Parts: sequence; C-alpha cells; structure tokens
Amino acid sequence: MKKALIILIALMFCVAALAGCAGNKEATEVKTDETAAQTNDAGTPSYTVETSVEVNGRQGVAYENGCYYVSGSTNLIKYDKDWNVVLENDDPFSQGYELEVNHIGDIDIYNNEIYCGVELFLDGVAKNIQIAVYDADTLQFKRAFPFSEESGQTECSGIAVNPDNGTVWMCSWEGGQSGNYLYKYKLDDGAYLGKVHVHPVPQWVQGIAYYDGAYYLTADDGDADFDEPDHIYKTVIADDATECTVTEEKILDDVTKQGEIEGLTFDKDNGQMLVLYNRGARIILGMPSGFYDGYDKEIHEVFLYKMA
Repeated sequence: MKKALIILIALMFCVAALAGCAGNKEATEVKTDETAAQTNDAGTPSYTVETSVEVNGRQGVAYENGCYYVSGSTNLIKYDKDWNVVLENDDPFSQGYELEVNHIGDIDIYNNEIYCGVELFLDGVAKNIQIAVYDADTLQFKRAFPFSEESGQTECSGIAVNPDNGTVWMCSWEGGQSGNYLYKYKLDDGAYLGKVHVHPVPQWVQGIAYYDGAYYLTADDGDADFDEPDHIYKTVIADDATECTVTEEKILDDVTKQGEIEGLTFDKDNGQMLVLYNRGARIILGMPSGFYDGYDKEIHEVFLYKMA
C-alpha cells in the first residue's frame, strides 16, 4: 500500500512536470513569434526594381517636386516626371568660380536649389573642393562655399542636405584618411562644423543621401571584372557625434550589368530609392579608361526601387 502510494505521488509529479514543460514550451513559442514579428517590423526594407532609365550623366541623381536632376562630371540635366529632358547645362563651370574646377560628383536638391560637390579632379587626385549651389529652374550657378582645409578632406564624391538640422554633408571617394570620414557644414553659410569617423569604412564611397533620419552611402566596392556587385550602406548620426557605425542596406545584384555605382536619392512622393549606375567602361583611378567587350560607350542608368 505504501509502495503504491509512493508510485501514485511520483506519477502526479510527472504529470505536473510535463504540464509545466508544455506550458513553458507554448510560452516560448509565442515569445519567439513575437520576436520574429518585431525583427520584421524593424528590419531592413525591401527594395524592388520597378524600372530603369538611361540618362545623360554619370555622377549623381536628385529628386524634388516631380522633377529629376542628374549630374555628369561636367553637366547638369533636369528631367520631368516622365524622364523627358527639360533643361541641360553643358558648361556649369563658366561663371562664379574663383578657383578652377572641372568635376561634379553626386548631387542633392533642397528648396529648389541643387547642391553639388565640385573640385578639380585628374587621375584620382583632387583639389579646390567647394560646395556649389545651382538654381533648379535655370541650372545656373548661384553661389559657392569653399571646403575647410583643416578637415583633412582631399576629395569630394558626393553631397547631401539634412534639412532637419540645417547641415550639408560631403563624402570622399579616396581610400586613405580622407575616405574615413563624413564632413559636416552649415546649410545657410557653409561654415565647417566638423567630421564624423565612419566604422567600418566602406570602400570607394561614391554618393550620400539623407532620408528619414538616416544617411545612405553608395560604395563602388565590387569588382566589375569579376561581376561583383556594389553596395549601399546606412548609418544614423547624432548631432554631436564624432563617429558612426554603418550597416549594409542593399546589395546591388539586380542591375543590368555590374559596373560602377554612383549617387542616390529618395523620392518620398512615390516611395522610391533611386540609384545611378554606370556600365560598359573600365574605371581606372576614378576615370573611364576603355570599354568592356560589347561596349563602345559608357551607359548611365537610374534604377528606381520601390521601398516596402
């Protein structure tokens, strides 16, 4: 009898234990589902190519109020909402500059003004860096601010406006110290505010854009000779920060053909990210030098990605 009672008690404990385990397992499964949902909500958006458009410039792209703007190394082009050319400036350096310049990088637009990082660039070496502002209606030069030599920046590949805190940011393509930082200026008068150390440093940064509280960087870090894709990175920078951490946002493995990524922008009206990509030309020291098989010219395309 005593032995039977002991067995009965043991069985009761086993049942309770099993019930407890089942209950814990169920709770764990629910928690896991909740965690997955939170991860999906806070994760990287998806980017789906809706279309691509061939354009007349190889450097940068910007969007505002139903119009698109593209920069070549030596030209500016304005397109309407259907990508018809509205206006083009093929001689943007003919007036307003005190120091010689010959190159425009990635661009941005704010309040109907186009912001350009301009410089004198030859065989991978740059000088005379400036923030230049052009009128979006006429594509004519309005004003320019010199960069700060104390910043240590030696090249400018792209520029972005942050209207939320009234700043302008420049990035550098160079692989040395200059390319390790993002450079911050005041929007109203071009005064230098300092630089932010990027960790880890993307290789060959080509463009920068500000969107919804974050900065996006394009990097020409894939080798087109081996069909390697380039990448887009993302970072958030506090107002008083001296450093920032970047994360991979997108692999550009869905373009027509691997080549050279350049600038990017965001179209809030249509929920799109726009990326300019060049293909067909071999790039040496930042300049086109001959063509890949099957090409006799370099093709410039803007890819329009739907963000979801």
